[in-house]
Amino acid sequence: MSKRIYVGNMNYATTEDELGELFAEFGNVSTVDIIVDRFTGQGKGFGFVEMENEDEAMAAIAALNGREFAGRQLRVNEAKERGAGGPRTGASRHY
Repeated sequence: MSKRIYVGNMNYATTEDELGELFAEFGNVSTVDIIVDRFTGQGKGFGFVEMENEDEAMAAIAALNGREFAGRQLRVNEAKERGAGGPRTGASRHY
């Protein structure tokens, strides 16, 4: 079963290929998705990696969390599932 991993505090210039190569040290990488600003196209400093094997993914998390990569100390952990849709402002409006 595959495992989705959150990767934060990345250098804004990090490419999906570079991130994929880093995680490939621990096993097969299914997908790499760096989140980019829709207006500038620049990376926002975080993304997601999906690995095919859960044990390999957990080994990558343990080894890479806190590791320096491209001048930044990575924050790596299991990705949390997104909640149901709705307002993202955190405010409720009642009329």
